[in-house]
Amino acid sequence: MPSKVQVPRISDAVASTLERRILEGSLKPGDRLPPERELALEFGVSRPSLREAIQKLASKGMVQSRQGGGTYVTAVLEASFFDPWQEMMGSYPNLRDDILEFRRMLEGQAAEWAAERATDADLLRLEQAFQALQDSFQVDDTEKRSAADIAFHQAIGDAAHNVLTGHLAGALLRLMHDNIRLNLGELKSVPAAGKLLISQHAAIYTAIVDKKPQAARVAAETHIDFVRETLAQTLRSVARRETAERRLNTDFSTS
Repeated sequence: MPSKVQVPRISDAVASTLERRILEGSLKPGDRLPPERELALEFGVSRPSLREAIQKLASKGMVQSRQGGGTYVTAVLEASFFDPWQEMMGSYPNLRDDILEFRRMLEGQAAEWAAERATDADLLRLEQAFQALQDSFQVDDTEKRSAADIAFHQAIGDAAHNVLTGHLAGALLRLMHDNIRLNLGELKSVPAAGKLLISQHAAIYTAIVDKKPQAARVAAETHIDFVRETLAQTLRSVARRETAERRLNTDFSTS
């Protein structure tokens, strides 16, 4: 007897589509899924089938419902990498340089692949991210600059069209978020630093748009080399200030 054709359940097909969007980065950690009615119309399925699909993703830990309404994408794909390193960075500051060294390798490769593989949609997103980064340097808001910087590099990671590259780049950027913000805060006092950072990002952006893989890699690596050096200087500067303040407080307490 011939075997029966296995027809996939509607909920399985919907869950697979949503899962693929999470894997490819179309849906990112923290993103809220569209309302049930919109998703049901988009997929052409009933709301019970959609709820079943979302429950399948929830059982994998890929989405979760929050108090007050809404279903959100979790960071489960990156959490196993992110969480222990975040804690260890606080105890072992020297790990920062190792992470930046790895980031240099990863982002150099990502930029090279982006120059080879970026679609028109990727280039439009990258253009928007680069414009937002430029705009962020026109205002005195370190948090905004940090967020724009992360978004720009994430757009490159996604344009590389390698699932692991995109997710690892995102995890590293979030891991280094505090250091990026610290760096940008310190560099505000250096008049030429802002222009230098923008020119470095412009070099990466231009090489990707011009489809020059090797130039994109070199531009990305040059930028990370600059970040490594300035972060080291920043941390030394912060340590000196903290030491000086402790000495000052000790002098006053003993006088």
